[in-house]
Amino acid sequence: MGIKCREKCGACCIAPSISSPIPGMPDGKPAGVSCIHLTDDLKCTIYNSPDRPKVCDDFNFDPLVCGNSREEAMKLLADLENS
Repeated sequence: MGIKCREKCGACCIAPSISSPIPGMPDGKPAGVSCIHLTDDLKCTIYNSPDRPKVCDDFNFDPLVCGNSREEAMKLLADLENS
């Protein structure tokens, strides 16, 4: 879509479960748990790394999933996770 991720959001690094291995998280991560690569200022430390999982690389900002705020993104992603 060409829309950049929202600054200081990180919802996609917290709300959904990830079943594929992540560096340092060989079993992936459960829903609602922060990825170990998400910094305190909500940036991904492996964003531009070849070690970044494909599932993360394939995720793109979409207003239907990311809403209009970080809080809305957390809710929408959690709802998708639970559906």
